[in-house]
Amino acid sequence: MALNTKEQLLEAGLSMLLKHGYNDLGIQALLEATGVPKGSFYHHFGSKEDFALQVIDRYMQEVHQGLEAALQDQTLRPLERARRFFELSREKYRQDGHLGCMLGALGQELSGVNPTFARKIEDCFSVVTRHIAECLEEARQQGQLAPDADPVELANLLLNCWEGAALRSRLLRDPAPLDRMLDFYFAAATRDA
Repeated sequence: MALNTKEQLLEAGLSMLLKHGYNDLGIQALLEATGVPKGSFYHHFGSKEDFALQVIDRYMQEVHQGLEAALQDQTLRPLERARRFFELSREKYRQDGHLGCMLGALGQELSGVNPTFARKIEDCFSVVTRHIAECLEEARQQGQLAPDADPVELANLLLNCWEGAALRSRLLRDPAPLDRMLDFYFAAATRDA
């Protein structure tokens, strides 16, 4: 089924924002890539910022699908489910040419100059860490983590480490920093269990 104009623009925006970032994303290039007239763009989006914020929402739909696929897989133990989410993300990054996480890339580009994007991206990260923390709490209850482990703190640390590794992976165009980070984190998290 053909995508409607707005969906077509958002889909193109996913790859173009990841590849070019916000400041280098040209609306004209987007319109040429999609064959959409300029008036149609402004019919659906009030501005470039509005467009990018809606692309982030679209990106989060994909993130939610990954969270659901990994964290609700009851064939895996909780820590395996948490790790699986990041492994699915790593595979998506590979498909995208090791460009990493759109949220991390846009956060680095815009958080110091645009409070709207800073809030939006932090809200998105908070959603991810909340889901991961719930899974880590289950792991703690099942004895996979130390009884005094703080799942919220561990989830935030996991996401922070992941985002740093995603940046290095983007710089190197290599998944190795992601793999090493996951191995290190999960070995360290379970050491005292």
